[in-house]
Amino acid sequence: MRKITLALAILGTTLVPALYTAPAHAQATRTWVSGVGDDANPCSRTAPCKTFAGAISKTATGGEINCLDPAGFGALTITKAINIDCRSVSNGGVLITGTPGITVAAGPADKVTLDGLDIFSTGTGTNGVNFISGLTLIIRNSRIMNFANTGVNVASNTAGARAVIQNSLIAFNGTQGTANTGGVNVQGNATGNVAQFVDTLLQNNLNYGVQATGAANFVAFIRSTVVPTGIVSVNSGNLISFGPSNVFGSGAPTQTATQFQ
Repeated sequence: MRKITLALAILGTTLVPALYTAPAHAQATRTWVSGVGDDANPCSRTAPCKTFAGAISKTATGGEINCLDPAGFGALTITKAINIDCRSVSNGGVLITGTPGITVAAGPADKVTLDGLDIFSTGTGTNGVNFISGLTLIIRNSRIMNFANTGVNVASNTAGARAVIQNSLIAFNGTQGTANTGGVNVQGNATGNVAQFVDTLLQNNLNYGVQATGAANFVAFIRSTVVPTGIVSVNSGNLISFGPSNVFGSGAPTQTATQFQ
C-alpha cells in the first residue's frame, strides 16, 4: 500500500509541471528599438527590438516606443493609441519602397503621436503617413519626403478627427502630371477632418502643398510656409484659415477662406 501511495505521489509531482502553463508576459508601457536590436527581444532598454512593428506588439495601449539610436525601423500599421518618440536620437528612420510609411488605423477615441521621425521614400512609396481612422494624429519634429502620392493623407473616417503637424518638413511629395498627389491631402472620408499646421514648412511638393477635398474640412495655418505650390480647396464647404503664415504659388484657395493675424 505504501508503495502505491508513494508511486502516486511521485507521479503527481511529475505531472503538475507538465500540465502547468506559464502566464503570457504583459505588454510594457515603454519599449525600445535599436538598429542592432532583435524583434525576438522583449523590447526593453537593455534588450531592444529592431523594428517599430516588432515593438508595437509588445507595447501596451497608450504606451510609448523610444529609439535608442538613429536607424531604419521599418513601415508600421498603428491600430491603437501609441506614442513614438525618437527625438533623443535626432530622428528615427523609416525608408519605404512601394507602400505607405506609417498607416494609422486606430480606434475612434485613440490618439497617436509621431515625434522625431524621418519618413522617406525611394520615390515609389505611396503615402508617408496615411491617417485612415482614429481621433487625433500629432506629427512633430519630423521630415516626410519623396512619396509618390502624398506626404500625409488625412482621411480618417472618425467624426471630428484632427491632425496636427508641428515643427515639421513636408517636401518633394507627389508625382508630376498625376492629379491628387502632393504634400498633404485632407479629404475627411465623408466625415470632415481638421488639419492644423504649426511652425511647419511645406516645400517643393508637386501639384499642391495642401489640398482639401470632400466637404466640411477645416485647415488652419499658424506660422507656417507653403512654397512654391500653394493650397487648393477642391470642393465647396471647406474652410481654410491663415494665421501669420506665408503661402505662395499658383494653388491659391478656390473656395471659402479666411485670413487673420
